[in-house]
Amino acid sequence: MVRIDRYVLSQLLLLFGFFALVLVAVFWINRAVVLFDRLISDGQSALVFLEFTALGLPKLITTVLPIATFCAAVYVTNRLNNESELTVMQATGSGPFRLARPVLVFGVIVFVMASVLQHFLVPLAQQQLDEREAEISQNATARLLTEGTFLNPSAGVTFYTREIDADGVLRDVFLSDRRDPTEGVIYTATEAYLIRNGTGTTLIMVDGMAQRLGTFRNRLSIANFRDFSFDISSLVRNDTRVTVRARTMTTPQLLTPREELSERTGQPEGTLAEEFHARFAEPLFCIVAALIGFTTLLIGGYSRFGVWREACLAFGLLVLIDGVRSTLVDPVRDDARLWPILYLPVLTGALVALSMLWIAARPKRRRRVAKEVVA
Repeated sequence: MVRIDRYVLSQLLLLFGFFALVLVAVFWINRAVVLFDRLISDGQSALVFLEFTALGLPKLITTVLPIATFCAAVYVTNRLNNESELTVMQATGSGPFRLARPVLVFGVIVFVMASVLQHFLVPLAQQQLDEREAEISQNATARLLTEGTFLNPSAGVTFYTREIDADGVLRDVFLSDRRDPTEGVIYTATEAYLIRNGTGTTLIMVDGMAQRLGTFRNRLSIANFRDFSFDISSLVRNDTRVTVRARTMTTPQLLTPREELSERTGQPEGTLAEEFHARFAEPLFCIVAALIGFTTLLIGGYSRFGVWREACLAFGLLVLIDGVRSTLVDPVRDDARLWPILYLPVLTGALVALSMLWIAARPKRRRRVAKEVVA
């Protein structure tokens, strides 16, 4: 039976790798399209896009792990049933609980993988991602120094420069400031320079014109200037400091006394408790997903119409349990003492899987449940 366990486990891991790869690719493409458009439009290079994509992968992988686990369990169980391998194993005296052992081991392996991601890789990647986003958001070159393109560095502000010389001189500058609803101002200049003064950034425009339109009286005022300074500090963030948040801290760091951690991060204790315990509850859900996928098909038995009904039932149970989990987040964030309810969906899923194994261990009840499912 050890060889059979290894065989089933190897099939589960093989199909799990396949489904995980496909799901990660699908989710990654959907996210990459939006990310690529945002970064490239801000003047970032393809290397920055690849860096942001790599930093977002750990979080993406944790999202697809339960789905890939469930799909692998359903697919392997269905194949074992269709090829009569499951029937042979049952004929040798293996009961449902014995057959579920490799599935349980498979769920534990995925649980370990998800735990490493949740406790260490995802927080570290999120921390690095926040730092890089802060650096890019305060980078004036990324926001303003993109020639030949109309940019919107802030709401109500449009900037354009025809050409940027090698020495940093901006040629033929256009700046529209419509942040004040009572008037709009358009600046045009032959040349412009960006100057850093401490924590601020100033745009110096040379040989230009300012056109001010008051919307109340609908009056246009025009003024020519030889040089004009425009403070763009509000458009370019120069502060690269990243606020510490619970999501960017590894689990050992979250073991700090909750009162002290709340004062340090500025987040309520309920949010800290939810973040800490969710990192344990979510990986445990992978074990539940594997067992539900296996036990639901096991009690369904063989049918010439296939197992799509059992698979839909298993998927519905998984969605229902996961939906309950999402509704428990807000109560814990409001009251940190309610953290044990975060483990309620995992406990519920485990009880459902054990109940199905108990039914499968009794042939009469199993046939009765199978007829009800098919009906």
